Amino acid sequence: MAKVFYIGDWAVSLGPIFAETPFNYAYKGLQTFRYDHYLKEAIESTGEHTCDTCSTWDFYGMPPGRYEEILADYDIVVFSDVEAKNFQLSPQFFDRNVFGSGIITYPDRVRLTVEAVEDGMLIMFMGGWLSFNGELGKGGWGRTGLAEVLPVRCLEREDLVENTEGFHMSRIGNGFVPGLDMSTAPPILGYNEVVVRSGAMVHVEVTETGDPLVVTRRHGRGAVLAYMSDPAPHWGCNFVQWDDYSRFWTGAVEYLVDMTRETGRTS
Repeated sequence: MAKVFYIGDWAVSLGPIFAETPFNYAYKGLQTFRYDHYLKEAIESTGEHTCDTCSTWDFYGMPPGRYEEILADYDIVVFSDVEAKNFQLSPQFFDRNVFGSGIITYPDRVRLTVEAVEDGMLIMFMGGWLSFNGELGKGGWGRTGLAEVLPVRCLEREDLVENTEGFHMSRIGNGFVPGLDMSTAPPILGYNEVVVRSGAMVHVEVTETGDPLVVTRRHGRGAVLAYMSDPAPHWGCNFVQWDDYSRFWTGAVEYLVDMTRETGRTS
C-alpha cells in the first residue's frame, strides 16, 4: 500500500461582479471547485492505496514543520499546478506586523523535497498552466532546485501546447501499466513541452507531436514521475471520463513504487 499526499487542483471562483454605481461593486457569489477528487478517487479505487489532499494555498500557508511531517509520513507526494513561489515564499514574509521583530527565515521546501527524494521519497509532478515552466514562466520549477529531481528539463519560455481538437497518447514500451491500450484514451486539450533528461525513461508520448507525456527517473534512493498534462480539467476534462482513467493512475503509482522497491520507503 502507498500513502499519497496530493497538493493542488483546487480553485475558488469569485463573482459574477456587478457594478451598481461608480462607487459600489458587489461579488454575487463564491464557489470552491475541488478538481482534485478525480485523481484522489482514481488512486483509491482499488482499496490498496490512500490519498489525502490539500489546496495549493494550504500548502503555501503550512507552518514550519508541517511539510517535514508530510515528507516523513507519506510515500508519494503529488504536485499539480503548484508554482515555484509556493515552495520559495511564506505568508509571514508579507505580514507587516512581524517586520522589525527579528530575522525572518523558514525551512527551504525545495531543499526538503530534493533531500526527501534522495532518501527514498517518490514524487509525481503533474502538468498545467502553473507547472513546469508554465504560462509566461509562472510555473518556474526549472528555475529552482526542483530541477535536480525532475526527470525532464523545463524550457526557458512559455511551454504550453494547446489545441481545441486535442492530442492523443501513444505508448513507448510495455513496462508502464502493462496491457493498457493508450490509444483508447480520449484527447487531452494541452500539455507542457519539456526536454527529457539523460537517464530518464519515456513511457507515453503525444501521438501528434512525439513530445514526451509520461517520464520517470531514479534520483538517489527515490524516483520521480512527470506527467506533462493535467490529471483534472481543463486539459483533462476528457481524460477523466476514460474508462481506464483509474487503472492508469493506480498503475502509475504501482510502477513508481516498484522502481524503488529495494531501496525506497515502501520496500
